[in-house]
Amino acid sequence: MLTSLQNPLVKQLRKLHQAKERHRQHLFLLEGTHLIEAALGANCPLETVCYTQDWPLRYPLLWEQVRQQAQRLELVSPEVLRAIATTVEPDGVTATVARTATPNPVFKSLGLVLETIQDPGNLGTMIRTVAAVGADGLLLSADSVDPDHPKVLRASAGQWFQVPMAASNNLAQDLYHYQQQGIQLIATLPTATQTYWEIDLRPPTLILVGNEGAGLSAQLAALADHTCKIPLSPGVESLNVAIAAALILYEANRQRTQDQHLMRPFDAASQ
Repeated sequence: MLTSLQNPLVKQLRKLHQAKERHRQHLFLLEGTHLIEAALGANCPLETVCYTQDWPLRYPLLWEQVRQQAQRLELVSPEVLRAIATTVEPDGVTATVARTATPNPVFKSLGLVLETIQDPGNLGTMIRTVAAVGADGLLLSADSVDPDHPKVLRASAGQWFQVPMAASNNLAQDLYHYQQQGIQLIATLPTATQTYWEIDLRPPTLILVGNEGAGLSAQLAALADHTCKIPLSPGVESLNVAIAAALILYEANRQRTQDQHLMRPFDAASQ
């Protein structure tokens, strides 16, 4: 059992709290049973799994999967696990996963594009929402928070492994290419004249959402085929970016569902 905070492995894993170390080590950290389950469910290889003595007893079936799949298993004291994890009270297990480059998502119907998003909770929530509406994926600018930040993973509630996503080094150029494929770009701007429910979101669509404070850059806004706003009561300056994204994604989903219902063939037998 590892009990020393000075152990080289413990020191290495603690460094994964920092973005530069995740990049350098090409690893990121999973914390907690739910994320371990999600990773295994997505056939995501686990490298080093650190667990406390009681964790296999509480999750015997999951433990068998972990034992068969993980490259390295380390029994650690609760104090060591608390040092490795970013949460105050981890539930008995952490694991590392290889950090790999991913291609841009293939957008065919609906997707979310994020520019300079800084809050990991917001990003995790938007990943979860993209999964909930069945969108094709998510693309974010390279200057956004790391997608594999521990708080992003936790806020995604396990959906991180189900949503195709990538960080773009040239978001404007990538958006232009998607546009050339016949995908419309919808920019969210407080100065827009149309509300989000007045825009036709049934064609292949990418929804563009900007930074929590500054919003979308002028460069990306200029690329948009249409702009839309979310009406707010007097005295309210803005909505949380994750809520704004959810409203528009669900409006797109509503329009498409309604359209399918209206196009359903008449069934005389049901009358």
